Amino acid sequence: MLFDTHTHLNFKAFENNFDQVIKDSLKAGIRYINIVGTDIDSSKKAVEIAEKYVDTFASVGIHPHHIFNYLTSNVILSETKNLGPSSPKGPALQDDLQELEKLLKNPKVIAVGETGMDRHIYKKTRYKRYGISDKLINLQKKAFIAQIKLALKYQKSLIIHNRDAVNELLEVLTSHLGGVTKLRAVFHCCEPDQKLLDFAIKNKIYIGIDGDVTYDKKKQEFIKKIPLDLLVLETDSPFLTPEGLKNPNIPSNLNYIAEYIAEKLKIDIKKLKEVTLKNSKKLFKL
Repeated sequence: MLFDTHTHLNFKAFENNFDQVIKDSLKAGIRYINIVGTDIDSSKKAVEIAEKYVDTFASVGIHPHHIFNYLTSNVILSETKNLGPSSPKGPALQDDLQELEKLLKNPKVIAVGETGMDRHIYKKTRYKRYGISDKLINLQKKAFIAQIKLALKYQKSLIIHNRDAVNELLEVLTSHLGGVTKLRAVFHCCEPDQKLLDFAIKNKIYIGIDGDVTYDKKKQEFIKKIPLDLLVLETDSPFLTPEGLKNPNIPSNLNYIAEYIAEKLKIDIKKLKEVTLKNSKKLFKL
């Protein structure tokens, strides 16, 4: 059995066939699936799908890329007081965090995320004139901290996203280390960065590995350094399709990823599956 700890079956790529994809995944031995939200709408959809299946779960959160959406609002998130209604210029972050909090009360929700930091310039984005600014990074930090606090309040696990922002990410995590170490957390699709790995090992944060390990040379070396008791497997469906397989990526492909990693690490595939399943259930307190 395997646990796909990070999928986006709530995304448009699966809007007409997520039911069949989940059934096919179960037949392929993917016993557990976590569907991850990246904004309010996708988080609600994740919960909606998860409620239909016994061992399918949801995570709810606001992805740092989507924090750009709140820059058009004149309502700035405050950590010390509850702010009023959203500005007509755009949604208020505080309002959407309150929506997240409502979703966290659902027993099918096992984590907050994905949340974190992101300096990447995306070639494809829904936002016009997207760019990285100090204002965006500061708002990402505030949103990240707020979501860490929500995870603590509701005793949910934490799914941490990072892309091209290692220093900013570790700054936030270090400044809120007391809270983070009380949580079960994972570096989703962890970048092959030694500072991230050192931090993860020191603070018992799990490392998520995806299909990009089949074509990313740095990832292939990176996985050899990961303690086996911190390794969890993900597909990030519909993204990061393993080399040689068809798009979109699906949870069933987790078998291919597991076999590839087992070969690279020179360990028995059965052992890898057992260990990563055990790690995943610990991560999400199942």
